[in-house]
Amino acid sequence: MSSYKLLILFLGACALAGCGGGQTIPDPEPTEPVMADDDASTSGDEFEDWGGGEMVDDDLMGAGELGMIIYFEFDSSEVRAEDTDLISRHAIQLADNPGARVRLEGHADERGSREYNIGLGERRSQAVRRLLLIQGASASQISTVSFGEERPANPASTEDAWAENRRVEIVYTN
Repeated sequence: MSSYKLLILFLGACALAGCGGGQTIPDPEPTEPVMADDDASTSGDEFEDWGGGEMVDDDLMGAGELGMIIYFEFDSSEVRAEDTDLISRHAIQLADNPGARVRLEGHADERGSREYNIGLGERRSQAVRRLLLIQGASASQISTVSFGEERPANPASTEDAWAENRRVEIVYTN
């Protein structure tokens, strides 16, 4: 029986040795931050399948200016009370326009590990998604993505800059 255990141990060691533990995947080079203004659209090869982030016509957005950014508190994915009305107006736009599509882009400030910030950005975009769905938007109209800390709105390392970077951007796509 001990030779059987030794054989199992040997095979296990061989299997672990062949796992290629020495290889690491390098982090991609960070892209330049995208600074948004009212006429800007997110574009790039990575969004080709999503319609390029083009903004929809003003007719679809309805009368008045509709904010496109939801901000969050530090280390939180809870939607602030003052942002629920804005999300409700977006839900109404989506419910009234079944052909409209949005991409919810979750972001975090630079504090925390890269993996944590990707997860936090995802939790933030999912929190906004849940509220849109509850208020009448269809699941097929909403996609989410997390950029974590990789696309800061403000690259400075101050409290004000970090507050600008803790956000979900609502991008209407064609």
